[in-house]
Amino acid sequence: MDIDRYIARNEPTWVRLDQLTRIAQKGVSKLDPAELTELVQLYQRTSAHLSYVRTHLREPTLISRLTRLVATANGIIYGKRTKSLTTVGRFLSLTYPGAVYHARRAIGVAAIVFFGPALILAVWLSVDPGALDRSAPRAVRQEYVDNRFEQYYSDRPSSVFFTEVTVNNIQVSFLALALGAVSGGLGAVYLLLLNGAPLGIISAWMISEGDLWRFLGFIIPHGTLELSAIVIAGGAGLRLGWSAIAPGDRTRADAFRDEGQRCISIVIGLMTMFLLAGLIEGFITGSGLPAPLRAGLGALLGIIYLAFLVAQGRAAADQGITGLLGEQSRTWDDEPPRFSDEISSAVPGRLA
Repeated sequence: MDIDRYIARNEPTWVRLDQLTRIAQKGVSKLDPAELTELVQLYQRTSAHLSYVRTHLREPTLISRLTRLVATANGIIYGKRTKSLTTVGRFLSLTYPGAVYHARRAIGVAAIVFFGPALILAVWLSVDPGALDRSAPRAVRQEYVDNRFEQYYSDRPSSVFFTEVTVNNIQVSFLALALGAVSGGLGAVYLLLLNGAPLGIISAWMISEGDLWRFLGFIIPHGTLELSAIVIAGGAGLRLGWSAIAPGDRTRADAFRDEGQRCISIVIGLMTMFLLAGLIEGFITGSGLPAPLRAGLGALLGIIYLAFLVAQGRAAADQGITGLLGEQSRTWDDEPPRFSDEISSAVPGRLA
């Protein structure tokens, strides 16, 4: 079907639903019973339109418009029955993974930007003694490897170290978004390089002193989660900045707003990742546990978390969820409507 004809045919329905929803937002009591019945019917009809557009027309601007319209009406109809725990569970199991999955290509680019230079520096400094000496004098490198590296994880109480590390990582994620937003993504690239390059340099120092396995024993436990989270935040910043440069079929304002919402979903979700990484870094990395046990436990938790994100991200994408706050699955219109108490009492007969 021609998209212009589809819009022209259904525009009155969408406009009327928007009008009734705006009135209901000021108080459901401002609608009479007939208008409440009409609101529910238009909501169901527009939900079906949204499902059709997502499946067949795939027009981003129209999908964005109908998603906001239906989500707002859904908030009026379902509002009083929304449970906080259910909302949190849905966010963590669908909205957050859906936002990460939606940004997967940008996250892939961020991973290359972060780990690529780190790997290049590690190999280069390890095989080129001259470059290694230019990175720092031998005495400085040896003092760091012998004392400062391991001391970093054990010279403060575990609870204090956990708090400092977690807060710092969360700040880095917010900074990645902010720099990406104002620079078309270049700021996020800079931040990824700034955090990735030292990893390569320090690993080369450890390798040159024959301490590669001790290095991995301290980095892998928390790094699997922490470094992955930094890469995800950097990818979100890249995508946010790029949306202002290449908005596609949307206006720049719409594209930036939508990606900004998804970035909020990602940053809120990443707090769980940073908390887990902080707990491991604060209480396990610097503990006296054997290095293989520390590394194995951290790697296992990281793999489980990332596998969860991938699996749930795909499941969210299959339902049409892209990480927008308040976004519903494309199958929601197939469920029988459940009305808030206020609407149920206001609509007589079959709607009660």
